[in-house]
Amino acid sequence: MSTINIAIIGLGRLGMCHAEHVASMPKVKLKAAFALDDEQLDLVHSRFGAKPYKDWRMMINQENLDAIIIAAPTAFHPEITIYAIEHGLNVFCEKPMGIDMEEIEQMVTTIKSRPEQIFQLGFMRRFDPSYQEAKRMVISQELGDILYMRGYGIDPFKNLKSFVNYAGSNDSGGIFLDMTIHDIDLVRWIVGKEPVEVYAVGNSLAAPELQKMGEFETGVANLRFDNDMVATLVAGRTAAHGNHVEFEIMGSKGWIRVGQEASPYYTTLFTDKGIVRPCMQSFPERFSEAFKAELQAFIYAVSSGKPNTVAAEVEDGRAASKIARACQESAKHHHIVKL
Repeated sequence: MSTINIAIIGLGRLGMCHAEHVASMPKVKLKAAFALDDEQLDLVHSRFGAKPYKDWRMMINQENLDAIIIAAPTAFHPEITIYAIEHGLNVFCEKPMGIDMEEIEQMVTTIKSRPEQIFQLGFMRRFDPSYQEAKRMVISQELGDILYMRGYGIDPFKNLKSFVNYAGSNDSGGIFLDMTIHDIDLVRWIVGKEPVEVYAVGNSLAAPELQKMGEFETGVANLRFDNDMVATLVAGRTAAHGNHVEFEIMGSKGWIRVGQEASPYYTTLFTDKGIVRPCMQSFPERFSEAFKAELQAFIYAVSSGKPNTVAAEVEDGRAASKIARACQESAKHHHIVKL
């Protein structure tokens, strides 16, 4: 195909990030966009020429599309994905696949029934060079036997209030499905193994109102594997300094840490008060290039008909969702969950 026609469903922070990247790519046209907010639709129309829609089914039916990007709230992912796949479209879906495992299984069945169509899940950290290097070192045995892994994913404290407002009217699936799932996917992808049990805890000390909604603002999950390797994954919404993302792998021959520097050329200021270094303020800032790379991989997969070997596919999404749901159950009921 000469030009790939794409539409975006959902124009929040991630939807707009994807719109900007798609609009910058050659031989790709952002034909249409769906949102319920008039300002978001006006913005994407004025900046990128995308035709605005307030009915995503109508958009899929009326536009001559090759693919869609789903950046709507998680609860809507299964319904939209199934509809799009059944209408012959390739689908890039933001993580996670959904909230309800039964709906996720319906997604899996539909996607597998159309193997000629591309389905890619938005685990963008796989496309970050730092994590790719970490995986290479694990595979090459440079770190020896992997003994322990630890991941942090903490959103800025300044965004906590907006999440509380969001959680009041939307089901995020809980902190493990909404946030920890990124690190769950990384652990599976890097070591190529599945955990056999999980134990998780959580609290809502900084936002007690979340407890009434069944939400945590901090969650800690321990994943144990069949060789007794353990991974500790911390997620939260209370980083005072900005967005905090780190990942560590401890091996018998070495230890690697993936940090969150603002750029390869960040500056460090030394003063009589100490050392000052820049902090990332949002995950789109930290993973800007990874977001672009994953969409480029999706576009190439659509044009070639061959899924990208790095990208997360349907089975990755199902496995990560199952583990995240087990973490949520463990934290809620205070017990180990076998997988």
